Amino acid sequence: MTVTIAEELLLLAHDEAEGKQLIGGVQLDPALGGAILAELAAAGRVELADDKVTVTDPTPLGDAELDAALARMAEDGKTRKPAWWVQRLQSDKLRRRLLTRLAEAGVLAEERGRVLGVFPTTRWPEADPQVEADVRERVTAVLAGADPDERTATLIAIMHAAKLDRKAFPGADRKRVKEIAEGEWAGQAVAKTITAITAAIAATASTAAVVAATTT
Repeated sequence: MTVTIAEELLLLAHDEAEGKQLIGGVQLDPALGGAILAELAAAGRVELADDKVTVTDPTPLGDAELDAALARMAEDGKTRKPAWWVQRLQSDKLRRRLLTRLAEAGVLAEERGRVLGVFPTTRWPEADPQVEADVRERVTAVLAGADPDERTATLIAIMHAAKLDRKAFPGADRKRVKEIAEGEWAGQAVAKTITAITAAIAATASTAAVVAATTT
């Protein structure tokens, strides 16, 4: 099946067998919002101009989540910084919708339970391991030295911004990850936009972590 960059990220962010998140929502949710934005950039729907994101083509892509985000940005009609849109697009509801969509497609299984018999919890183990296996194969090849395609490099850059690469690919060369995350692997306009988006993801996650720490 065809999955979005955000869904690829979500698969890598969960343990295959147990279906548990490898990173917290504070890091994962901004990464998912950023992945939606990055895919719109890669598809030529938005671009960065004067450090702000602009909708350049409102034509739908045929994916519900991507098209909803694009329509929201087009309707807003303003040029805004990438961090503003990462903040607006991210949410635990987005994460849940994407997980549910993967479960409905037979990629994940939804297993509900309770911790200590009281607190509800949901795990998302793999039902069809081939989808994530294909993603891992692409990423592993690039981390091992293969030239990255635009999609895989975008995924690696977003993982790096969310610090997911350390959990999903613990044996990866950190220097190679950084090289890809900061590299010229796409057209200049797209690369510039995605660099700004990944910076926004890291900043949003960092701010959210500080807020969470001061309120607990």
